[in-house]
Amino acid sequence: QVQLAESGGGLVQAGGSLNLSCTASGMIARIATMAWYRQAPGKQRELVASAGSGGAKNYADSVKGRFRIFRDYSKDTVYLQMSALKAEDAGVYYCNLRHVGMSLDYWGQGTRVTVSS
Repeated sequence: QVQLAESGGGLVQAGGSLNLSCTASGMIARIATMAWYRQAPGKQRELVASAGSGGAKNYADSVKGRFRIFRDYSKDTVYLQMSALKAEDAGVYYCNLRHVGMSLDYWGQGTRVTVSS
């Protein structure tokens, strides 16, 4: 069982920055894809950014150029640096760890990001 511990959510003004982190228990994260999803009220959960075990990164079009995902493999941690935040970035951000071949799919408890205008 993998546990994901998220931190870093909070309240920020529009245009501001916020950093999220997520640490996975065990060492399985090193061979898995780690990602951040978010869910706004009344909307479906959507992928924000992902970082594969080999370093490949993927971003939602809405956050390209503003968000950056990176991993510290030695700490089994994935970070999401968010800048130029907009009201539409608000929501609960969830960390995800996935390895399709091993049928692994774990979620963190979520951390709330609130953007004030």
